[in-house]
Amino acid sequence: MEMTYYDHGTPAERWERARMFFDAKDYAAAARVLDGLVEEVPEQTGPRLLLARSYYHSAQLRRAETELRIIVERDPVEQYARLMLGRTLERQGRHEEAEPHIRLASALAGDFDTL
Repeated sequence: MEMTYYDHGTPAERWERARMFFDAKDYAAAARVLDGLVEEVPEQTGPRLLLARSYYHSAQLRRAETELRIIVERDPVEQYARLMLGRTLERQGRHEEAEPHIRLASALAGDFDTL
């Protein structure tokens, strides 16, 4: 397999490259870097969450949903992943399905006024 710019370097270097792309709002490039990184370190939440955010911001909503569901399945109290999953479902017009995730994210954040 030929190595490309997106999968070149150590995992730490690729993590930094992905964050730079994300910070520069080049979400599709960030996702290309993170896709390989998540395959290499699937147990780590940070890269998978940034991959989901990259997919969300580049309107790859089904892919974002898939990554977020993996995170909340592994860690049901991961507040930000719950919120992102709810927002991703809302953006797809799936409001009823989104509501429990958003409510749980609010409760996990200690925001009981919105419940």
